[in-house]
Amino acid sequence: MKRFSKIVAAALTLTMSAMLLAGCGDSGSDSGASAAQPSAGTASAASTESGSAAPSDGAVDPDVQAIIDRGVLRVGVKNAVEGFGFQDTLTGEYSGLEISIAEKIAESLGVDIEFTTVTAATRTELLDSGDIDCVLATFTITDERKESWDFSTPYYTDHVTVLVEDKSGIDSLADLVGKKVGVSSGSTSARSLTSAMIDAGLISGDGFDAETFDPALWTEGVSFQQYDDYPAISTALSAGEVDAFCVDKSILAIYHTDGRSYIEEEFAPQDYGVATTKGSGFSAYVEDLITAWLADGTIAGFISENNLD
Repeated sequence: MKRFSKIVAAALTLTMSAMLLAGCGDSGSDSGASAAQPSAGTASAASTESGSAAPSDGAVDPDVQAIIDRGVLRVGVKNAVEGFGFQDTLTGEYSGLEISIAEKIAESLGVDIEFTTVTAATRTELLDSGDIDCVLATFTITDERKESWDFSTPYYTDHVTVLVEDKSGIDSLADLVGKKVGVSSGSTSARSLTSAMIDAGLISGDGFDAETFDPALWTEGVSFQQYDDYPAISTALSAGEVDAFCVDKSILAIYHTDGRSYIEEEFAPQDYGVATTKGSGFSAYVEDLITAWLADGTIAGFISENNLD
């Protein structure tokens, strides 16, 4: 009987232990469920402070969650536009308004950040292919572009102008009649300049259609040479291959060296926005962040830090 009692006691002890362990397991499972959401939870908490699109119940859009799960936000940026996106050739470090905004977005998600250098010609290709999650690269918002990609509320407004060699004697739009102008492939600069010259009555607007305008085919009063990047246009200007360099003034600033000047006119306001995949949940997330940072002065601070005000 003693032996039987010991066996029964041992069985009861094992049963109670199993029940206790099961109880701990349930508790651990709840705890584990919470622990399994640190990224989403972190993003939600950080986003709430920053004005994210994450609902108050902590749910996160699948497109946003995919970035959180990956642990890296991949952003297309410029690397030679001081004040916006510039990479130090010695340290490899990026700096500028758009770099700061990108880093702030990554911070709200609780993830690391990976920069990919893009040009006007490659930024949408990389976004469409899924190689990057968004573009912050002096990307001008237009109705035409909004048909293919989502854009946030503008975080900066610039204007297009023209840079010339002082020795050229070019001072205004009128002096550009009959000249060849260097522009970046995939940019809207050539169209903006042509439109400005037409509006000023300097050239005929016959055959001009803003929606189908092609710099390579336009020869009415002014012609264009397209280049893959801005340094190439600057070199072409120095070599006399083109008579002028046209793009947003903020971009031209780095090439405004001794012996060069802007023409008198500025035209075509350029609103820069964060570009994301059309219809993605990440678009809404970014939009909420940008509008919140515009409202609370965060972006104004970045603009001031980069001497863009």
